[in-house]
Amino acid sequence: MNNHRLLTGLLTAALLSGGGHIHAQENKVLSIEELFEIAESNSVQLRPSFSAEDEARQEISVAKNARLPEIEAKLSLSYIGDGFITKRDFSDYQKAPIPHLGNGLGINVTQPLYTGGAVTNSIRLAELKSTASRYATELQRDNIRFQLTGFYLDIYKYSNLRNVVENNIGQARKVLDEMRARYAQGTALQNDITRYELLVANLDLQLVKINNTLDILNHNLVVTAGLPAGTVIVPDTMILRRSLPVSHEEWWQSEAAENSPVISIARSGVDISRKAEDLVKSERLPKIGLQAAWTIDGPILVEIPPLDRNLSYWYVGVGLSYNIASLYKNNKALSKSKAATRHAIDALEAAKENINLGIRADYVRYMEAYEELKTQDKSVELAERNYRTTATRYSADMALITDMLDAANSKLEAEQQLVNARINIIYYYYKLLFTSGKI
Repeated sequence: MNNHRLLTGLLTAALLSGGGHIHAQENKVLSIEELFEIAESNSVQLRPSFSAEDEARQEISVAKNARLPEIEAKLSLSYIGDGFITKRDFSDYQKAPIPHLGNGLGINVTQPLYTGGAVTNSIRLAELKSTASRYATELQRDNIRFQLTGFYLDIYKYSNLRNVVENNIGQARKVLDEMRARYAQGTALQNDITRYELLVANLDLQLVKINNTLDILNHNLVVTAGLPAGTVIVPDTMILRRSLPVSHEEWWQSEAAENSPVISIARSGVDISRKAEDLVKSERLPKIGLQAAWTIDGPILVEIPPLDRNLSYWYVGVGLSYNIASLYKNNKALSKSKAATRHAIDALEAAKENINLGIRADYVRYMEAYEELKTQDKSVELAERNYRTTATRYSADMALITDMLDAANSKLEAEQQLVNARINIIYYYYKLLFTSGKI
């Protein structure tokens, strides 16, 4: 008996010392939606997605620069050595003095007029990639929100479990005091007291584990949401009283098809692949551009003897270019692009199917959670009735200690299952929101 009392004392001390740290911190009551807003601004895990979005937007500006004219300016200074003149058989050598200072200055402007769609397709491709980046951010945001929801609901569940265990510990101690009084009167056995002390010790240990779990969950929630260190999140007690909508599965499927970022990303992949295919095709088309140039060079070396003067000229015109090699070089690139498009289409269909399966499973579990709540409500009612009856019979020496232990364990388990059933309804509702892209 003394060993069991010592164990109980140690567990209680550990509980008080471990719980003192939590209660000394700043408690903050937040709803799930408020957590979402905080994470939107503070979550470190969202920052890479935001920076990737900004990078993708910059790519659009870079692609649009291809519409601007190309302006090339050149300036050169050179030393020109003397030349010589010979006959074709390299006889009759004569030195040909040349002005040694060479200079060149020129400006060339080219404005693309028609590029076979290369510039337009490049801009559109960059825009599609930017859209895909935005969908990727939405998916990451949804992942973080659902992760926060899991932590939040687990904190709520374990907080309620802690209350359940604490209540059962209080009731168990009352029974234990009654046993000791009866033992003093000679109407109870020491073995009965020992077994009930063991029950209390196990409940104390369970309470320590629950507090440790709450500490871990709170840390995960605070870090993920980007809240200040030392914050203790207290779930809003009104969450279980919310009236959650019970829509038909077809409604959820329709919402998922329209809003799911997973499907949106896959659909963007198809658009990107098709635009990349158009970009490859544009390589087979001619390029037309408006050209203008001015140049001044000296000395004039085409004259014999060379003229130590500058020659300046300018021109304006239209240039046409065509890469003939693209007719046979781009075949494989085009085949690759078409294969990528087919792969993107298959990925889109697979994404739609996976979302459909996910919505179906989540909806079934959501409806199941309501049925489970009804069952657990009844189970708690029966377990409490059984516990009261057994306690009364035990006080009248009409029940054994084993009956009391069984009744206490059944009551504890029923109350824990009721807490889980209430949380499951909220969890599967948010799971449906997550899968359908509406969280």
